[in-house]
Amino acid sequence: MLNYILRRLGAGLLLLAVVTAVTFCIFYVLPRWAGVTPRGMAAMYVGKAPTPEALDATVARLGLDQPIAVQFFDFVKSLLFGSEYTFGRETVECAAPCLGYSFTTNSPVLPQLLDRLPVTMSLAFGAAVIWVIGGVAVGVLSAVKKGSLFDRLAMGTALVGVSMPVYFTGLLALAFLVHEWNLFPVSRYVPLGEDPVGWFQVMILPWVTLAFLHAAQYARQTRAGMLETLGEDYIRTARAKGLSERRVIFKHALRPTLTPIVTIFGLDLGLVLGGAILTEKVFSLNGVGAYAIDAIIGKDLPVVLGVTLLGAVFIVICNLIVDLLYPIVDPRVRIAK
Repeated sequence: MLNYILRRLGAGLLLLAVVTAVTFCIFYVLPRWAGVTPRGMAAMYVGKAPTPEALDATVARLGLDQPIAVQFFDFVKSLLFGSEYTFGRETVECAAPCLGYSFTTNSPVLPQLLDRLPVTMSLAFGAAVIWVIGGVAVGVLSAVKKGSLFDRLAMGTALVGVSMPVYFTGLLALAFLVHEWNLFPVSRYVPLGEDPVGWFQVMILPWVTLAFLHAAQYARQTRAGMLETLGEDYIRTARAKGLSERRVIFKHALRPTLTPIVTIFGLDLGLVLGGAILTEKVFSLNGVGAYAIDAIIGKDLPVVLGVTLLGAVFIVICNLIVDLLYPIVDPRVRIAK
């Protein structure tokens, strides 16, 4: 088990290194190939209507006129050991891991991401609980009651859920549930430690809205897997032995079906932890996703780069956890020594 975990950690670190290199190329190499000059790249850092002096100072400060290899070395060095940014006589230190320095807010990127991360984590984990439990439960019932009215309604609703984007269902929920019927309060995010009740009241509607899209996919996936598993020979053997239907469904049929569910859950959770952009913007949640959108609009390149790397870290971690859960979900899966 330990060797397996170490191998997976090594593979995860290698993947992060590849993502870092690819991300650097996207933001620094491709613009050069497209003909963007160092001054043109510096213009993304200094705001609107920059002066030639400000552009030259930014080019020198960020080393945009240096060879690509030197820029990549400095980029990796700042991630591992931190960096310093000089503004005239003032020097600002960016501690490791330094994801860059936002010239829009005049502060390092990582502390700003960490300030917004609790909002995104609250949204992600709350919605994940709803979409996994709800989606799997509906999928199991639909498979057991195949062809019934419940099955038709559930799969019809799932089809609607997959087809309707978050920005549409979220705005509908705000228009009717909040402003028209006053079922939910209009308030801003409050930390869980300060007011648990207020935190729950604010987050329940974003949770349901985000979970509705994912739960529909999980319900369809679970139903398809259950229908395939229920037709296997060992299921008929279990029933012939006189086992109760509940035991047949939950112990023998559901566990193999959960393997692909766990796989897609790891990917979905990692992506949402990297920023649920649409949900955060619709419900005015100041999380990582909203931070990324504001950075894209403001052309704050270091922030976009930092959010990209943070999302990659979450996906790698979630995939590692998924690999470790496989033997628990399905005993037929064995971890190679």
